Amino acid sequence: MDLQQDTEKIARRCVEICEEHKAADIQLFDVRENSILADFFIVCSATSLPHLRALADRLRRTLVDEGVKPRGLDGNPSSQWLVLDYGVIIVHIMMPDMRRFYALEDIWDKSKVIYSGGAPLPAERPTMAPAMPVPPPADIDEGYPIDERFLDPGAADDDDK
Repeated sequence: MDLQQDTEKIARRCVEICEEHKAADIQLFDVRENSILADFFIVCSATSLPHLRALADRLRRTLVDEGVKPRGLDGNPSSQWLVLDYGVIIVHIMMPDMRRFYALEDIWDKSKVIYSGGAPLPAERPTMAPAMPVPPPADIDEGYPIDERFLDPGAADDDDK
């Protein structure tokens, strides 16, 4: 099979590989009409950091063996989110807490889902505090302090007096 010729076949092959390696809640979006960045967008979850690493590694190695090389890889397992960029296909592999927090699926209309499968996302453990990143409080100014002399050019002359 010449995967270089048909992007939808490559996207569906990515989904197959994710399913073979027990990815959870796999969703394949056809975003050709909505995005200039990619034609297909895949989101799936891993159940542990070693599983996250193994999914990305197996996906990359299998497609390389079939003649399809990624243009880029981003993230590391400790970030709980790995991205494989195949040009017109973007694959996001995330830990469940990160996936719930960022909700990438909400970017696209549900009618764009052309495949949904895999095991459901694992339930949150009720005895543990959520490991989701905590957004900064809204009242924090994240900018650098501004030296008032730069706002009023005459202020520098006043300091000399």
